[in-house]
Amino acid sequence: MAARTKPNPIPSVWARERREPEQPSLSRESIVREAVAMLDADGVEALSMRKLGARLNAGATSLYRHVATKDELMELAVDEVAAEIRVPAGADPDWRAAVAEAAQSFRATALRHPWVSSVMGQAGLVYLGPNLMSFSERLAALFTSAGFPEPDQAISTLLAYTLGMSTTEAAWLTTVARSGQTEAEFIDRLMPAAQEAAAGHTNLAASYAEPTPRDPARDRDAKFAYGLDVVLDGLALRLPR
Repeated sequence: MAARTKPNPIPSVWARERREPEQPSLSRESIVREAVAMLDADGVEALSMRKLGARLNAGATSLYRHVATKDELMELAVDEVAAEIRVPAGADPDWRAAVAEAAQSFRATALRHPWVSSVMGQAGLVYLGPNLMSFSERLAALFTSAGFPEPDQAISTLLAYTLGMSTTEAAWLTTVARSGQTEAEFIDRLMPAAQEAAAGHTNLAASYAEPTPRDPARDRDAKFAYGLDVVLDGLALRLPR
């Protein structure tokens, strides 16, 4: 009888045994912290195991003892950043305010780390990381204590909106940063072309005719808050009456 083969391991850093370090000065934690710093500064395209090893004064072989692949490194980096997201206690009597605070914290974290939103859905089994699991657990506690019959569906709806908006906003801010201008200056330079493009579209021309907002960041805050209110209004309809 042929020997039974072992199933292929799940391709995730959270699904394999952690190795003991052979180089005391190098740890998974230090590798991930430096990777996050590189991602914040230069984006996903600039990160490589070779460049990261050079920053840490270590060879790529040494890194691979802690992190097997760049995909695993991205899982770890996303989970590291997720530790910054604040979620109020599950017993908060005002579920809307508490959920809104969590969504706003998620957005703020995503804008501090502009790369994270775009890779969160691609970074393997990133949701198995301890910080993201804790984030999901605390959100579930909020929705459960509020009386939602399907808290997991409420979480998915909230995150779909928050992640989608954060991805678009982070991409916009990255484009602005690369221009070397302030956001207001960039909009001022872009506006004539936008107004010309919208001139033949009745329903768009009026909005593009408006003057550039004095504080574009405040304008983005208002747009996010508006959409979040719409999402929370819809979720409130799912509560048992």
